[in-house]
Amino acid sequence: MVRFLYFAWVRERIGFGEERVILPEQVRTVAQCIQFLRSMDAKHDEALADPSLRVAVNQEYAQLETAITDHDEIAFFPPVSGG
Repeated sequence: MVRFLYFAWVRERIGFGEERVILPEQVRTVAQCIQFLRSMDAKHDEALADPSLRVAVNQEYAQLETAITDHDEIAFFPPVSGG
């Protein structure tokens, strides 16, 4: 079971900040994970469609091709900017 965390406007669009999901065996990369989550419902689809979205796997920045496994923590958040 994978733990998903949603921050800022991602959380607002989905409606909650955390969920645990059992992913199908064929979902093994961040890109496949996003595709699967978007297929769950309209809120996930809208929130995860933004190409500026950032992802961290186990608290480390991740790319779309990053491998995921059961028991990972995957966080979605908007780009971070500072000054």
